Amino acid sequence: MGVKIAATGSYVPEHVVTNEDLNALGCDSDWIVQRTGIRERRRAAPGQATSDLAYAAAVDCLANANLQAEEVDLILVATITPDFLTPSTACLLQRQLGCVAPAMDINAACAGFMYGLVTAANFIKTGASKKALIIGSEVMSNTINPSDIKTYPLFGDGAGAALLVADDTSVDDLSDETSGQLAGQLTSGLLAYTLGAEGCGGQMLCIPGGGSRAPLTAEGIDHGQQYLTMDGRGVFKWAVRVVNDSCRDCLLYAGVDFSDIDRVILHQANIRIIDSAVSDFGIPSDRVVVNLDRYGNTSAASIPIALDDANRQGLLKRGDNVLLCGFGSGLSWGTALIRW
Repeated sequence: MGVKIAATGSYVPEHVVTNEDLNALGCDSDWIVQRTGIRERRRAAPGQATSDLAYAAAVDCLANANLQAEEVDLILVATITPDFLTPSTACLLQRQLGCVAPAMDINAACAGFMYGLVTAANFIKTGASKKALIIGSEVMSNTINPSDIKTYPLFGDGAGAALLVADDTSVDDLSDETSGQLAGQLTSGLLAYTLGAEGCGGQMLCIPGGGSRAPLTAEGIDHGQQYLTMDGRGVFKWAVRVVNDSCRDCLLYAGVDFSDIDRVILHQANIRIIDSAVSDFGIPSDRVVVNLDRYGNTSAASIPIALDDANRQGLLKRGDNVLLCGFGSGLSWGTALIRW
């Protein structure tokens, strides 16, 4: 409690790649739609790096907040496609923004923005930060093997941002008689969250080459070790389970029923995962934000881009219960219930 999202922002590259554009690679456009729901995705321009996308999203977010960059006192960038192994993309962004703030990257793949959101919330709750900027930014197109026709069509490039600040209405402001679930009903902010990992499934989503375990060599590059590999079926089964379990845990802790959820924003990986969750929860489909048909899977940028889409469309209103859930490589997940 005691924190709120003050503004959102996003940026996606101009270059649109449709399913039909991938036919030349042997990808079946009908199969892509039927199996994933994706119709197109964005591709970064040559020379356009993750920090460039992050900067554009951050500037958009700060403009929406009517805030100067120098007022930001914490920068967290969630990404698995950093500009360099070091320095961090967050430090590059800090320099571009021109603010004096601690900055660090978070590598939790598609759950990265959720990890960043919870981390920033705790910084603010303890008074260590007042205005935290959380960005999910990815250039996934550089990590996918064009010859992998089952994986290559799934991913896109983009960035999304959120500004987290202290909430004027916190639990501390309520009377002594107001506590527990009642407090959750009266205040905004982060009502409940859960973060988790199942490292035993790490090989299901992995870039095998380029780290200290297997430094890239000419031979490794020839074998495509620099590209993402994915056990699609295994990840799908795991994701359906973890979305269901973690969302139920959050709502149970907060004392909120699924019927009280106004908006659902899940990681935009696959429409079948989203449809399965909606069906299990009994939430009407018109309350679920879906934009993967236009952007594909943008990993850590997925949730903040969708969040900004919903915010721009006026779908998020003061007092709304918003359920967020990210899940992916690690295997890791992050789920949160927010009162807008």
